[in-house]
Amino acid sequence: MSKSTPFLHVQYNKGYNLKEYYQRLQIFTENKKRIDKHNEGNHSFTMALNQFSDMTFSEFRKSFLMSEPQNCSATKGNYFSSNGPLPDSIDWRKKGNYVTPVKNQGGCGSCWTFSTTGCLESVTAINKGKLVPLSEQQLVDCAQDFNNHGCNGRYNEMELVDAVGTHNPVSFAFEVTSDFMSYHQGVYTSTECHNTTDKVNHAVLAVGYGQENGTPHWIVKNSWGSSWGMNGYFLIERGKNMCGLAACASFPVPIL
Repeated sequence: MSKSTPFLHVQYNKGYNLKEYYQRLQIFTENKKRIDKHNEGNHSFTMALNQFSDMTFSEFRKSFLMSEPQNCSATKGNYFSSNGPLPDSIDWRKKGNYVTPVKNQGGCGSCWTFSTTGCLESVTAINKGKLVPLSEQQLVDCAQDFNNHGCNGRYNEMELVDAVGTHNPVSFAFEVTSDFMSYHQGVYTSTECHNTTDKVNHAVLAVGYGQENGTPHWIVKNSWGSSWGMNGYFLIERGKNMCGLAACASFPVPIL
């Protein structure tokens, strides 16, 4: 019996019929080889087996990422910088009760709702003093007529640093490519992704920034459950518009 059987069946409660088992086993084996090869190299991040290891990237993309390019219309407003000194690092999770626990979007490409509610939850908590979890399902149900694709899911980057460093967590979108599916820990960087708005396919929440081993990074909350990545979070290189993350960023301005 393959090692994939206890890993996938027990840890992630997955089961297959006989035909599907051998199909999934082949995919799992190929993903395991790819992960091992990556981890043998000199990279700023490591990869690991997870709940997606029995899926091809094509299957993963259809289930968990936005299916159509985003026009980023919500991010075209003006941002007025604070013009003050910025902290070298910040993590809103450590500043108070400002960030809700990591959620799991399941097999629905509605990451934009988790990014949006996560941002609104934090902005409200910072300004009103109370962290209240919001419903992603209500957002999907109520926003069907707008260009958000339901379950199908502009800054330069120093302004993004200013916003996170002086105001609150910020929602942003970026392009996920195949290696990110198996991200485990460390500062993610990619040579495959693009930095334009027409390629972004996943929305997340920047809750802070810092530096690791000399590499500036963002601290980002994902929506694939707490068993993925660094307890549901990941780090991604900062200052290079990595995978287009600075092209589609926004946060709500509360009316006090």
